[in-house]
Amino acid sequence: MKEGIHPKYIEAKASCACGVVFETKSTKPAISVDICSKCHPFYTGKQKIVDAEGRVEKFNKKYAGTKK
Repeated sequence: MKEGIHPKYIEAKASCACGVVFETKSTKPAISVDICSKCHPFYTGKQKIVDAEGRVEKFNKKYAGTKK
């Protein structure tokens, strides 16, 4: 490994949108995430719709008049 070209790998605090804060290692001192293992539907078993830019409302509006 070459000397002096790699960033410092330090202890970092990661905070989730649900309020959970945990420690990890990173090149940045603080990390902000939207979903962690405490609130992710795969790990919790609860369905949670993560709407990015109104995609769910757009889909519902587009297919509101259709029948099964």
